[in-house]
Amino acid sequence: MKSLHVISGACALLLALFNLGGCKPKPYITSNTLEDDAGGRKPEDFPELTADVFEGMDQGAKLGPDEIKGRNTWNLWCGGDEQFWDKMAREGFGLFDLLKTIDSRGRATRLDDRGLINQPGFKQATKPDQYGLWIDEGQEKDGVDPQVYGRPTGVFGFRLFDNPDFKGDAVERWKKEIDPATGEAKRFYEAANFAAQRDLVRPYRVGVSCGSCHIAYHPCYPPDNPAEPEYKNLASAIGNQYIKEGAAFAPDVRKGGFFYEMIQSQPRGTSDTSRIAADNINNPNAINPIFMLAERERIQTEEDLEGGALDLKEFTKPRMPVAHILKDGADSIGVPGATIRVYVNIGMYHQHWQQQHNTLIGLIPQKPFEIATARAHSVYWLATQTKVANIAAFFRKLPPFHLEDAVEKGENVGKKYITEDAEVMKRGKTVFAENCAKCHSSRQPPADTKDGEAWFREQLLTTDFRKDNFLSDEKRYPITLIKTNAGRACATNAMAGHIWDNFSSKTYKSLPSVGAITVWNPYSDEDEDFVVPGGGPGYYRTPSLISLWSSAPFFHNNSLGEQPDQPDPSVAGRIKLFDDAIHKLLWPETRKGKDSIWRTKEVSHIQLQASRLPPEVVAILRSLGHIEKDPDGTEYFRVGHIPEGTPINLLANLNPTADAKKLADLFVKVKVTLAEIELKHLDDAATRELMKAQIAPALFAASKCPDFINDRGHTFGSELADEDKQALIEFLKTL
Repeated sequence: MKSLHVISGACALLLALFNLGGCKPKPYITSNTLEDDAGGRKPEDFPELTADVFEGMDQGAKLGPDEIKGRNTWNLWCGGDEQFWDKMAREGFGLFDLLKTIDSRGRATRLDDRGLINQPGFKQATKPDQYGLWIDEGQEKDGVDPQVYGRPTGVFGFRLFDNPDFKGDAVERWKKEIDPATGEAKRFYEAANFAAQRDLVRPYRVGVSCGSCHIAYHPCYPPDNPAEPEYKNLASAIGNQYIKEGAAFAPDVRKGGFFYEMIQSQPRGTSDTSRIAADNINNPNAINPIFMLAERERIQTEEDLEGGALDLKEFTKPRMPVAHILKDGADSIGVPGATIRVYVNIGMYHQHWQQQHNTLIGLIPQKPFEIATARAHSVYWLATQTKVANIAAFFRKLPPFHLEDAVEKGENVGKKYITEDAEVMKRGKTVFAENCAKCHSSRQPPADTKDGEAWFREQLLTTDFRKDNFLSDEKRYPITLIKTNAGRACATNAMAGHIWDNFSSKTYKSLPSVGAITVWNPYSDEDEDFVVPGGGPGYYRTPSLISLWSSAPFFHNNSLGEQPDQPDPSVAGRIKLFDDAIHKLLWPETRKGKDSIWRTKEVSHIQLQASRLPPEVVAILRSLGHIEKDPDGTEYFRVGHIPEGTPINLLANLNPTADAKKLADLFVKVKVTLAEIELKHLDDAATRELMKAQIAPALFAASKCPDFINDRGHTFGSELADEDKQALIEFLKTL
């Protein structure tokens, strides 16, 4: 899925300052035991669901019994992560509370506000429930055991579980907060300090399934009313192109803080899966659509495996062919490993996961999540392990979405967007054969072929080139060649000794450095070289072009093309975005370029709710005068004056493992600069100049990835004649 940003790099920087002062940051969501809490149940007590709960979804996918089980698991199974998200609500710095995310009063505007998809058969609550909470009213189809899969919330991918800790005094304490006149738990929704109490036990826990980030509207059967879709309008694994990750998972973030600015800059439809397993790089990615897994698996490559990767039960020898999933190919141990890792990344078996890295802050060295430990101590891991094969079976049945099949209100509307000029289409296929197919095809010429372009031309002009074609060679290419933004390619979590060490191959971890890439420094207005470290980072795999017409904006970060404020899943809406993005791809001079850098929109501060911080930290901050009280009485730690227009990733990508002396010097510069800003009451312009002179160069030099321009790179095809580009576009619509 997606996972989520827990705390910004800027907050990490300031907490590191406390560390230099002797107050060491501690990991929060931790456990003293390796055993996960399955309530005394065993793996067999979490059976797969055989009823076709989502009948009508995924038009065109004819599912057998195993595929139905797989779809149910994908859309419903939380793997016990409701325990993790409950702890996050209590110990997550006041940023997270999924009970507020599912507030039924926002059902009509969930798509616009948070990018969440409403489940059919539910409606906005007419009154609070027995505990004063607003939860959608309705009834899910029969056959779902709430003890295994939770109850529906009316929001796809979010499941409701009774909280076993909600008993005795916890119940009485909660009931006292229910307004007798309205029946509503008003203080929970409106008083930040009340909800922020670490010992507040909520009546329910909210679990998160993979469907939370992957279920979205079927491009060929868009809904008449996006706020109230029918099952026929939905696809299970397209990747939610409309989700606003920050608003969905961190509903309590307040304006004025740097983290608020960060999540506001994040494009819709992206998820930064390396934020919860903090690698101190802000790199949100387009959520993967899943198509034609069987064809993808045929493009397997040999990978050397060692250590923890061999503890996956699927591997029997240290060198095996595997399929890749992630855009950088880091999860190089095949589909089963990639699938089960997703569940860990959204909170399954957090008892071990949290012990291996500092989820909320980073800054401390990571240790690998050990598959052997999970198999020995986690009931939820073992239960999930039995379900992965059927998830893959379901994925193998998911067909592409072809524009010519698109239907709205019973009428085929897709064909009108495709040229009827046979010569234009022929020219488009030829251009693709000569310029694109070498990388964007899983059907490749035989090894003894002398003229690859001629082979591709023949295939494209005489066969159904789409058939059994994943439209990617699945190879890794260095970012020195592709030249797109390096944020995702520089991710470090899968490197040796890091959190996902067990989920990457020896081959990946042995990849050499790609060398230096050219990045633009917005403070010096000059290009500089940045050397990408070896050991895995520095590569992107060729993205598949399947259903390209339906998936704009483009690039791994959804930054190439228009970013609409309001989602429009209609065929016309998708084609509008496609046309904009594909023209910017082929005519790079029309891109935003330097204006694509994510920047703060307003003056902001490093800001955390005081009641969520450790008391010893609050005491230090209070003595320094950094605790402020808002009009509603909520206390916040605020420091710094981050000017409007500051590049988000200048602060968010700080490398905490840089040279210790240089890092210490940088922190001192930051402290002195922030103090000068506050003491002199500098305005925004003066603050910007001071930062430019005193700390911006040092922050740039200490960055894990100082590549800020988001829509650069992949200019292949830009030298074609305009007529060829237009013909190519017509062909690309048909993929």
